[in-house]
Amino acid sequence: MSKKIVVGIIVVIVLAGLVFYFGGYYRPSPPGKAELTNGDLTISISYSRPSVKGRVIFGTVEEGALQPYGKYWRLGANEATEITFNKDVNFNGEPVKAGTYSMYAIPGAETFDIGLNSEVGKSGSSEPDHAKDVLHTTVPTQLATSSVEKFTIKLEPIGPSTNIIFEWATIRFVIPVTNQ
Repeated sequence: MSKKIVVGIIVVIVLAGLVFYFGGYYRPSPPGKAELTNGDLTISISYSRPSVKGRVIFGTVEEGALQPYGKYWRLGANEATEITFNKDVNFNGEPVKAGTYSMYAIPGAETFDIGLNSEVGKSGSSEPDHAKDVLHTTVPTQLATSSVEKFTIKLEPIGPSTNIIFEWATIRFVIPVTNQ
């Protein structure tokens, strides 16, 4: 093979790699989805799954936490996390109408404040318009049974109810959802 052909092949490979990486095909925090139908209730959650990568995830600014206590968090990475209910529900005991909402958190040392907002289809990098919040609720945190490298949201049926389970690093919290 001639030197020009080899150089041409290398250039094509490098350019394809750059397009793949910067064109959105490579995402350090890949998309995740949790969906469950339990009886006549379907819950679907779209989010992104960042990794711990040896970092302090939740804690104080002084600790260098990626997500400091008391600061807005989009419950994942990239786009805002979105949750859809096919019917009216009670979300941690609070009524919520059927529909799609962005979901975010304000982490704390012992509890997380969770918000649902009617604004959807937006980047999660900045706080939502809080005038469009439809719910605020607080849930206690627990220690995960083992460290979870990638942020994970799971849906678990508990009789007619569904638990939304959030786990990342050493933190776990659960939000119960029931039919209205």
